[in-house]
Amino acid sequence: MGFPASGDQKYKFLIYGKTGWIGGLLGKICESQGIEYVYGSGRLEDRNSLASDLENVKPTHVFNAAGVTGRPNVDWCESHKVETIRTNVVGTLTLADLCRDKGLVLINYATGCIFEYDDKHTLGSGVGFKEEDTPNFIGSFYSKTKAMVEELLKNYENVCTLRVRMPISSDLNNPRNFITKISRYDKVVDIPNSMTILDELLPISIEMAKRNLTGIWNFTNPGVVSHNEILQMYKDYIDPSYTWKNFNLEEQAKVIVAPRSNNELDASKLKTEFPELMSIKESLLHYVFKPNQKTPVA
Repeated sequence: MGFPASGDQKYKFLIYGKTGWIGGLLGKICESQGIEYVYGSGRLEDRNSLASDLENVKPTHVFNAAGVTGRPNVDWCESHKVETIRTNVVGTLTLADLCRDKGLVLINYATGCIFEYDDKHTLGSGVGFKEEDTPNFIGSFYSKTKAMVEELLKNYENVCTLRVRMPISSDLNNPRNFITKISRYDKVVDIPNSMTILDELLPISIEMAKRNLTGIWNFTNPGVVSHNEILQMYKDYIDPSYTWKNFNLEEQAKVIVAPRSNNELDASKLKTEFPELMSIKESLLHYVFKPNQKTPVA
């Protein structure tokens, strides 16, 4: 896919996003695998600081898990557009550009929230968006910037773009975890979506770096799962007394600033490269709900 595989070389990873959820997990995975790694001290919006990191660390691979998603959610980006562009567009491109100059593969954790169900990819059809499809969702400024930068990064043959969606991990106390988020909402919509189980997929991203894979990848577990299906698993495995209420997209629109993306991504490219990849519902049970189970065996 553009770069020769690394073979048995000694790895040294430079990771951006130390204070972020994915960045923190990447460091833990590297420790568990005995891979040398360093967190970048430079800021994405400061080209000189990134160049200095690359010169000082001399990594074999670079991982970008930094960026602006907004706190507590992407609505923040609607009122902080320049800050969002500075990091998500200019910063990411700067890092890709510097890595290209040094012949380094950049693993870039991007988003799959740049698509929405349409007449060719209808809800429930099982027809997902493929890697080569053009983004059709620009309802939020966050998604708009992510679609822009994905298009530009296609020209960088050293970049591996991973489209993450609604990330989930086994840490049910983490406020960024999609399960934790929706379990705390007053009301939730109920729409099947592609999602990313980080416990399974982040180790795969490290293997992708070792294989020097580049290009765009739908970085989700195969298949879809709905909000209600997840919350039912939560009730079955974690808290039998848990209850929730649904509302529709029209009602949701009244309590959020920017529309949200709902889609199914076709994960067959990733599944072909990693045949062991579990479906979303299998992965949820295996990596999230069974390890955290508090109820009698379901």
